[in-house]
Formats: sequence, structure tokens, C-alpha cells
Amino acid sequence: MGNSRTYGPKREEPVRGYEDTAMEFPRLLALLLVVLEWTRPGLPSPLRPICDPRVLNHFIKEARDAEVAMKSCREGCSLSESVTVPQTRVDLDVWEKKNALQQAQEVQSGLWLLQQALGLLRTSVTNTALHIHIDNSIRNLLTINTVLRSLNIQEYNPPPSAVGLEGTWRTSSATDLFQVYVNFLRGKVHLLLLGAQACQPDVS
Repeated sequence: MGNSRTYGPKREEPVRGYEDTAMEFPRLLALLLVVLEWTRPGLPSPLRPICDPRVLNHFIKEARDAEVAMKSCREGCSLSESVTVPQTRVDLDVWEKKNALQQAQEVQSGLWLLQQALGLLRTSVTNTALHIHIDNSIRNLLTINTVLRSLNIQEYNPPPSAVGLEGTWRTSSATDLFQVYVNFLRGKVHLLLLGAQACQPDVS
């Protein structure tokens, strides 16, 4: 048995769907916190709002809702072609050897791939009930990129295409796409925020 450590979120029981108004809350909360830059009394160097795990947890819950909705769909909910998605399993020994820029680029690349894949899914799906979840997921990905930039993470310049990108695989399953979306947020995005310099207590 090897000694490498891996970080792969286990599947959890799905949560119930939110109303449309509730779907807006995490996105608005994250943007509001970025603008206000809330501080905590007594901290010499206040943490950035996105460092609060509750913000990312809101996005994860909405991603799970979308996954549940996709699993329950029986008609008009298929991808028209296969898409490239990021690997979600993390070897912690390898991850920790990467510098902050490499980690950030890996996460931003994955977010970009998910955005492209969900965009294709949006044009493929004819089930109007799923359109709400897909549109919300795409908006959430854009918001996550915005809050990552608030941590002074260098902006990602996506390649012309996903062909040849390392750490990816292809799927033609819409359900697999949403599972990747959930696990990517719970895995690599979480790890990036956990180790981000701006999220450390004594960093200004």
C-alpha cells in the first residue's frame, strides 16, 4: 500500500433544492463581502471575506442541488457531445510541492473547463427546469473567479482549446459533469483558499 496522500471528496447524501430566490443568496453574499471587506474586531490583519468557509459552502450546496436535479431528469437533459473536465482527486504530497501560482492556475483552469462544459450543456438541454440550475452554476463559477481575484491571485488566461490540457478527462454524461463540479469545489478550490496567503491570519 503506497504512502501517497490523496484528497478525494466522498459522495454525500444530496440536499433538497432551493427556491430561485435562495439561489441568488450565495452569489450576492460573496460579492457583497468582497465590496465591504468585512473585518473582525481584534484581528491586526483582517481576513478576506471569501476565506470564510461558509461562503464556499453556499456554492457547494447549490452545486449539489444542480446535481440532484440532473439525476432526477428523465428527458431532455443530455449532453450533445463529450466535454473536457478537470480531475478532482488530489495527491496532497504533489499539491503541496506546487507553488501558489501553480496551484492557482490549476484551479482556474478547472473552473474555466467547467464553465465551458456547462455552457455546452446549456445549449444541449431542452428541459427548461434544468436551465435554472445550469444558468445559476455558470454564474456561480464567474463569481468564484471574481472572488479569487480579490485574493490577488493572478488572472488566468485560458488556452484556445482544452485539447492537450494536463489533469483532465472527457465525459459525455451530464450527471458526471455535475459530480465533477461538486467535487472540484470541495477539493481543489477548498485547498486553494485554505492555503492562500491572503487567507492567513497575520497577512495584510
